This record gives sequence, structure tokens and C-alpha cells, in this order.
Amino acid sequence: MGSGASRAFRFFDLLVPERCAGCGAGERIVCSACLAALRLLRGPLCARCGAPTAWPVERCTECAGRRISFARARAAVAYEGTVPRLVTAWKERGLRSLVRVFAGLVADVVPCPQVDVVTFIPGDRDRILKRGSNAAEALARLVALEWDLPIDALLERKGRVPPQRGLTRAERRENVRKAFTAATGAPASVAVIDDVYTTGATVGAAATELRRAGARVVHVVTFARAVRR
Repeated sequence: MGSGASRAFRFFDLLVPERCAGCGAGERIVCSACLAALRLLRGPLCARCGAPTAWPVERCTECAGRRISFARARAAVAYEGTVPRLVTAWKERGLRSLVRVFAGLVADVVPCPQVDVVTFIPGDRDRILKRGSNAAEALARLVALEWDLPIDALLERKGRVPPQRGLTRAERRENVRKAFTAATGAPASVAVIDDVYTTGATVGAAATELRRAGARVVHVVTFARAVRR
């Protein structure tokens, strides 16, 4: 971007101060009230899938009886309240500076996993062209920096996957079952990062491929997580 364009953007910012992406108030990308209202997922949690529980359990009603290819899943915040609006502003409206807030929350809430490398869910090519970036990769790069861990693009998409929105849990699993391929010779332990954990179908499919490629332990880390009542 040329210096003239940069000056124009700075002048525009003075005329239209930054507003909170969650509530529209204040002059910060996420105001203090919206930050304070976030439900941080510090625990108690299901040891396996990271769902909030009344007390610590090894497997909860959400994941008991299911074959899960990852060792553990953790998220920073519950996907409720203003969080869906924040995620939409980040991914669909181009407010990329939100990723710094999200990465800071992940690094603060989620304990750094004992892994060799961090990777991320690869984005769909058409969506990346539309949005200008892959949200999961942007988040992963900042979180890896916070954790002082190396990052590597270990996963690739095999083709376009229809959106998961509106699908049942079984349909989501089938939709992404063969969506990814992983680099051969994956490190023994990997943390795979995505933006939102809904049913675990996407990260589960990614973890399966990483294990086929040689990873023995896969941890899942997301910014937000859907919470079932």
C-alpha cells in the first residue's frame, strides 16, 4: 500500500473511530464490557473433548461412546453471546486485527500442549480468495508465537467441502471424512488449530489424517467452542 493510501486510511480512522465488533460501542476492536462478558473455558471440563462439565470427567455425555482421533480438545471461550458476531466480523467482514485478541485469549486460557509442532486446518481456496486469508492459519501463527512453538502446514485439502452450517453431527462427519490429506512423516505430537469447535467433525478428520501420517498424539485447540445445554 502506498504512503498516500496509508495516510487516507489513517485520516478515515480519525473521522470514524474504531468500534467494538461485538456491540458497536467504545473505540476498541473488542470493548472491555464484551471482553468481561466472555465465558472463558477454564474448567471444570471433559478431559477428552473439552466440553464444560459440572465436575472434571474423563469422558462426558458429548463424547462418550464415540471414536475420537485426537487426544484432547481445548478452547478459550464458549461460542455464545457476542462471540458469533466477533467470529463473523473476523472471518466475513475482514476485521483481521481481531485475531490478535483471539490469540491472546487462547494463549491465556488454554495451557500450552506438550507437542513438537503447531499446524492448522487448511482453508478452502475459494473462501481464502474471498476473505483474503485463512482464519485458522492466522490464529495458529500467533498462538504458536505466544507458545514459542514451531508451526508447519502439515495438512492440505483434497478438494472443496460444502459448508458445515446446518448439518447434523453425522452429516458433518461424513462431509469432512475425506477432506484432508497430511504430509507423510508428521511429527510424533501435533497441535492442530481451528477457529471454532462445533461438533468436532472437522478437527477429528484432520487428526485422523495426521495420525495416518505418523503423529501418535494430536491435540486440538480452538478459539471458541459450541456448548450444548
